[in-house]
Amino acid sequence: MLHLHRCDRTDVLVGALGALLRTPPEDPFTPEVIAVPSRGVERWIAQSLSIVLGAGHGRGDGVCANVEFPSPARLVRDVAATCCGIAPDEDPWAEPRLVWTVLAVMDDCGQEPWCAALGRHLSGERGERRRVAVAQRLARLFGSYGAQRPSLVRDWAAGGYTDGAGAPLADDLRWQAEFWRRLRERIAVASPAERLGAVRDRLALEPQAVSLPGRLSVIGATRLAADEVHVLAALAEHRDVHLWLPHPSPVLWERIAATGSAAGRRRADPTALLARHPLLASLARDARELQLALAAEPRDTDEALPTGGRPAAADHSADRTADGSTATPGTRATLLTALQADLRADREPDGTVVVADGDVSIQVHACHGAPRQVEVLREVVLGALADDPTLEPRHIVVMCPDIDAYAPLVTAAFGGPGHAGTGRHPGHAIRIRLADRSLRRTNPVLSVLDRLLTLAQSRLTASEVLDLAAMPPVRRRFDFDDDDLSRLRDWVRGSGVRWGLDAAARAPYGLATVRAHTWEWGLDRLLLGVAMDADGLPLVGGTLPVDEVASTAAGLAGRFAEFIDRIARAGANLTRTHPARAWCDILVATLEDLAAPAPEEPWQLENACDQIADALQDGGDTDLDPAGVRALLEDRLRGRPTRANFRTGDLTFATLVPMRSVPHRMICVLGLDDGAFPRHPLPDGDDVLARDPLTGERDLAAEDRQLLLDAVLAARERLVLLYSGADPRTGATRPPAVPLGELLDVLDATGRRADRSALREHLVVHHPLQPFDPRNFTDPFPISFDGSAAAAARAMVAP
Repeated sequence: MLHLHRCDRTDVLVGALGALLRTPPEDPFTPEVIAVPSRGVERWIAQSLSIVLGAGHGRGDGVCANVEFPSPARLVRDVAATCCGIAPDEDPWAEPRLVWTVLAVMDDCGQEPWCAALGRHLSGERGERRRVAVAQRLARLFGSYGAQRPSLVRDWAAGGYTDGAGAPLADDLRWQAEFWRRLRERIAVASPAERLGAVRDRLALEPQAVSLPGRLSVIGATRLAADEVHVLAALAEHRDVHLWLPHPSPVLWERIAATGSAAGRRRADPTALLARHPLLASLARDARELQLALAAEPRDTDEALPTGGRPAAADHSADRTADGSTATPGTRATLLTALQADLRADREPDGTVVVADGDVSIQVHACHGAPRQVEVLREVVLGALADDPTLEPRHIVVMCPDIDAYAPLVTAAFGGPGHAGTGRHPGHAIRIRLADRSLRRTNPVLSVLDRLLTLAQSRLTASEVLDLAAMPPVRRRFDFDDDDLSRLRDWVRGSGVRWGLDAAARAPYGLATVRAHTWEWGLDRLLLGVAMDADGLPLVGGTLPVDEVASTAAGLAGRFAEFIDRIARAGANLTRTHPARAWCDILVATLEDLAAPAPEEPWQLENACDQIADALQDGGDTDLDPAGVRALLEDRLRGRPTRANFRTGDLTFATLVPMRSVPHRMICVLGLDDGAFPRHPLPDGDDVLARDPLTGERDLAAEDRQLLLDAVLAARERLVLLYSGADPRTGATRPPAVPLGELLDVLDATGRRADRSALREHLVVHHPLQPFDPRNFTDPFPISFDGSAAAAARAMVAP
């Protein structure tokens, strides 16, 4: 049976989920399965359930154990593969494995007439370099087709040339249907889209074909792919499947349900204009289209959970104070609660809300660039903590579209993780946690691998090599300290090294006879300088020794020579074509030569070797050039670590996805800049789905808009939004991101100040360029807590 529960507050959903789980399964060892959209949501649900499922009601003394938290995609993939007798981890249609088969089909069919366009794209030297990248893109496209529009794949499997929704393929896309059929013939295993019918049939006859409990839950999803809806409906025939959906407005849900609309072409969606609140119309498309995707599935329960009263599984991080007492946020009417009430009721703003002078529930800060945004955020957080003694860093979450871009700025402004209490700024006393960063940022050894792959395709300039030497794992391997690195920079500058390992490395640039200023030439000069007497320094074999090297530095010179020698050895391997299997050994050996993890973190090298093996081991004897290997590894290095590094009690920084819909007393969003948010990736001309999408199919821009709406609804007391409102070099005004501009328009229409002035004039704070500007310390807003900046400001205005 399929049970649908929806609410605009996810803490209410978790409370109802906890009430359901209080009734244990018949077998106490049977695990509960709760599918979640991200690791951050998993951590929050586990913490919330541990309060609800205690030994005594309301005592908060329980634990959350024997609960599995797969993603909806992983749950559906495993069910479909198991039903068809395929080991989920060995599925040949999994994207990392599919890339290799796509490469083989490309090589076989590139010269056939039907594949002429692809053959031309891959011809010549440039085409060879892009070969692996094209295979990755095709594997992603075919995976997307199977998940989001299974009917397209089934039509192609039957020999058709349609887009899966009744329209013929455009002429420039027809080659994909034939390519997919060649792929299917080579794999000789049903694709995930072809399995869906068999999955439903087998689950109807053999419910125990998959080892899942009789009760499943999916919580927090605002979008489910077509294959996920299909498999969940099949599971619901003999199991209780509970969908706990965050939906911004029960009123809008009922209005859409009354139309009887179902999924179809997005351009002809009759529900697109049903929302009355402007933000629901512009930001809530994902949630609205999920309702349409579920409309065709029969359900036993469809309930809107009331938001009144205290939820059963209250967010202990958001509502509990330091002394263990509870606060009830939202009891005082604010601009934020008025906005949320209008969204919940799908009510057009009527301008009747009178906003009090001290209302700081919604703040918008316009700054000069990203570094200034982080500085202003630090002061805003300190101000909030000073204003409310019950507010703690764990009650606050900071989200931004690109955490890797902002992480160095956050570390500089707040002092970095593990440095609480150090430094002169009071913001350094706040413990912070940078979560959801890419693998290359969380594992320094993988950063070295990334840098080596880049160097292999570069000219090996002096600055590039010295930057590699300064990376922590490389410093550790060769025992370089700060003084050593400073001395090495002086030596390299004095030796005259510019670029190129040796004269042969300059051959592609027409300089094969020019040895001067290469690393080989400069190292000869450096080592002669160690060996020769400082008096006189004659030419030796035409080489002039460097006169800045003392004989006492022979150890450092030897270690540096070994470093350059290992780079040369690595370069000899990393610039050639090898079979995929050989690349595994080469990359692992190169890392072991050049990088050493910290003694307390040996996992870093092991993890790097595992990532290399996972990326290349299925390639076997497939020949790969360096560009192809780099393309394969880049996908993995961009991946997010699976460890749940969220809600540890610190002030957490993350992207918008992992903590979506998780309630916090204060939610801050950085980087709402025009052009950066929402994402607008370049259109893929080969994407069949993008030509004429159906409702429910993924759209990154709509996904980002939904994420912003989720943040608005999840904020309990304060919502702080920051963007680059001025160019840091010219001072020219910049507009906010379009969704933020829409939000400001709605707030203007929602209410007014007591003096009848427009809200935007008071909500948007335009900050000065410099933190030491005197305006930061004077009315109308003394915002800064920076003592050093205050001293500088006083000096500026002193007579």
